[in-house]
Amino acid sequence: MNKLIITRWNERILTALFSEKDALELGLEENASILGNIYIGKINRIIKNLNAAFVDFGDNQTGYYSLEDNPISLLANQNSAAVSSKQLKGNDEIVVQVAKDAIKTKDPVLTANLNFPGKYVVLTIGKKSINFSAKIHDKAWKEQLRPKLETLLQGTSGIIVRTNGYQLEEKILSETQSLLQICSNVLHSAGFRSSGSLLYQAEPEYLKSLKNSHIGTLEEIITDQRDIYQTIESYFKGNPSEDREKLRFYQDPLLSLASLYSLQSVMNQACQKRVWLKSGGYLIIEPTEAMVVIDVNTGKYSGKKEPGDTIRLINLEAAREICHQLRLRNLSGIIMIDFIDMKEASDKALLLEQLRYYAAQDPVKTTVVDITGLNLVEMTRKKGKKPLWEQLIAVNEDKSSSHRGKS
Repeated sequence: MNKLIITRWNERILTALFSEKDALELGLEENASILGNIYIGKINRIIKNLNAAFVDFGDNQTGYYSLEDNPISLLANQNSAAVSSKQLKGNDEIVVQVAKDAIKTKDPVLTANLNFPGKYVVLTIGKKSINFSAKIHDKAWKEQLRPKLETLLQGTSGIIVRTNGYQLEEKILSETQSLLQICSNVLHSAGFRSSGSLLYQAEPEYLKSLKNSHIGTLEEIITDQRDIYQTIESYFKGNPSEDREKLRFYQDPLLSLASLYSLQSVMNQACQKRVWLKSGGYLIIEPTEAMVVIDVNTGKYSGKKEPGDTIRLINLEAAREICHQLRLRNLSGIIMIDFIDMKEASDKALLLEQLRYYAAQDPVKTTVVDITGLNLVEMTRKKGKKPLWEQLIAVNEDKSSSHRGKS
């Protein structure tokens, strides 16, 4: 069973998901996070050779927008109507959602394929298919539910049924209706709002973490922040759940919640380059501009096994820890892993099998591609919010700015 810990740390909301022994996820929510927000954007300029545009939105921000999307346009003669991107020109207004945070020198990524996430489903505008989580394998159940969803959606939007929704038909249909109403309200209001307006504000990260947690996996939801406690309580009133009884307000003037769970130490360890394995081996984790590079080493291992057995043992332990660290640090994109070389094809096959098993436990889509010709294992992990190390850099920059302002 897991515990969801929510507190404030250096003026940011810190969310930590713990298993019985280890931290599984860490996140520092920016004070002005825009990920998932929906705005009225204005085309700044179109870059034809990139098949993309730069779009002004919100408070003097610019985002990168792919013209492969079919935008929802706010042209004078089209009130929130879908059009072809080929019709767009400078100063046209479209409805956009922030799909990816700004990363270093890169602008935020915007999309016209709007998503409205719930606990059991995600409503999609732009992609009108009905899809199910890859972790739901019950074909009969999916085919029984599909026509009911088609009747609700009436071809206006699509849906993704999340793993949490399996065998919860009534909750899926009810949540779908609620999300359709939210979407309708957003698009209707777009016709009466000015360029740059915020049409929909995404829920805070801690509520997303609550929604993403699998039903029955949470033992406690603990916070020492009164406003956060009230927000979660309000969420449960509108979305009844068995997890409501697990919400607890922490009060102890002698020991803070962050100290109780050693959150400072956990974050420090989650940003270290070297990660020790129980066997005595270790990982070197290096996030770069282009990819994440991970090296597996034998380290202090001093067992008496045959060399082949030793290498297999360390590699299999490393496979599990690598998947844990990717989730904990929120590392994404292309991941290249240099495991200790193995001679036997059966050992390589076992390693890939175990790596795929552990990757499947990650709620973020993680794919094990293959072993390259250079004996490197290639993985990918879907990008979303910033990695933990970038979130911590932002905190330190805020602190530095604050100190400079006081001097």
